[in-house]
Amino acid sequence: MTIQWFPGHMAKARREVTEKLKLIDIVYELVDARIPASSRNPMIDEIIQHKPRLILLNKSDMADQAKTRQWLDYYKEQGVTALAINSQSGSGLAQITAVSKELLKAKYDRMKAKGIKPRAIRAMIVGIPNAGKSTLINRLAKKNIARTGNVPGVTKAQQWIKFGKELELLDTPGILWPKFEDQEVGLKLALTGAIKDTLLNLHDISLYGLRFLEKEYPERLKSRYNLEALPEEPVELFDAIGTFRGCLAGGGLVDYDKTAELIVREIRSEKMGPLTLEKPSDLQTEKE
Repeated sequence: MTIQWFPGHMAKARREVTEKLKLIDIVYELVDARIPASSRNPMIDEIIQHKPRLILLNKSDMADQAKTRQWLDYYKEQGVTALAINSQSGSGLAQITAVSKELLKAKYDRMKAKGIKPRAIRAMIVGIPNAGKSTLINRLAKKNIARTGNVPGVTKAQQWIKFGKELELLDTPGILWPKFEDQEVGLKLALTGAIKDTLLNLHDISLYGLRFLEKEYPERLKSRYNLEALPEEPVELFDAIGTFRGCLAGGGLVDYDKTAELIVREIRSEKMGPLTLEKPSDLQTEKE
């Protein structure tokens, strides 16, 4: 399955981000803690160049905590600062300003040496659609400033938002890359809701999700759908799940469309528990 999605407003967003970069002290790159690598747009490295960066692993409550720790250790080894946050509850957000000050200490020391009065940190927040940027902004501001939604593509324009005297944040629309060279990246993005469902084949997405659960969290899969063992053939697994959950069509046959939709919905809504679809070690495997 080839997933390509690069609406015109995303191309425009990339140009605007590039233009505004000179006004920015630091970039906050928001990624999905469930897919920290796959939810990073490779264009971002090219766009922000050498600006200081803080990676925020959002939705950390939905991710496997042990694997999140692996990712934080990995970024530290790479010389990149990262924080695990939850923009819904506010967990981890109090660290953002303090860590930003540490990353910008040399710059602000130079400003002070020149007699320039300290000003608020100017940050830009970037990330793919549905990473939770608007929710994060509203939580930081303690009020509803940015529009939110559980579908990708809610933010359509840039806006400056002040948070007290210490931080000014530039929100940007989500930027997705034109084509995924690795189709598994597209599947992970689709499974976690970063791509609109109208662009997808839910059978492919649900099958990918089941194969992942079979490999990494088999006991959760068996428990959720009352399975004593996991069938080897995908159609047998679909039949077992569809029958158990009553996803039936005429004549008592399993409705595969309903079953696929159920599986995707339950993975996204944490019915399988907190999940992380990739580990830092996967990156090394890809390089070999």
